[in-house]
Amino acid sequence: MINENLATIKNSIPSHVTLVAVSKTKPNELIQEAYSSGQRIFGENKAQELKNKAEVLPKDIEWHFIGHLQRNKVKYIAPYASLIHSIDSIKLLIEVNKQGLNNNRIINCLLQFHIATEETKFGLSLEEAKELLTSNEFLNLKNIKIVGVMGMASFINNEEQVRNEFIRLKHIFTQLNNNFFKQTQTFQTISMGMSGDYKIAIEEGSTMVRVGSAIFGNRN
Repeated sequence: MINENLATIKNSIPSHVTLVAVSKTKPNELIQEAYSSGQRIFGENKAQELKNKAEVLPKDIEWHFIGHLQRNKVKYIAPYASLIHSIDSIKLLIEVNKQGLNNNRIINCLLQFHIATEETKFGLSLEEAKELLTSNEFLNLKNIKIVGVMGMASFINNEEQVRNEFIRLKHIFTQLNNNFFKQTQTFQTISMGMSGDYKIAIEEGSTMVRVGSAIFGNRN
């Protein structure tokens, strides 16, 4: 079942779009099944769970942390996470940098933006991001690399609104790229789109989609 689901999704996304299989709450057997079908990138939203899985599952898995990250939990994922999707403050970034240094790694990060109407979603505004990127604290961080942006659209059936929210994130990406990352070749990721809306996200410029239930079935 999982291999069929993966094949269907991979056939529906262009080659330049990266598929993150959202494996949060899923047992290792199901992740192993997806791995056996060729999937190598998995997304987790709990630090301890990512750590536990990374320690026992194949070492060539690329682990992405996709949930809201508390500073006191960064130490658990710092040895394993190849990309953190959910940077929403300078304080969190400073902690990731500190743990990157402790593990002798440079940790790739995405700035998370609040593009949805729901107040419960986390994320920066464009103004806050500009403030972060021009701060002295940021300029001193050597063990993190900002490689793009992430956002979650509103969880609604209004396709036009969802599309507009994705358009907004693409616009934010372009502005940041032009203002702060023009000289680097590494600011390239737009992580947007999940099981219900990834096709719209791709139409609006997503380069990375986070798909869980369409691969593994509905949440436990």
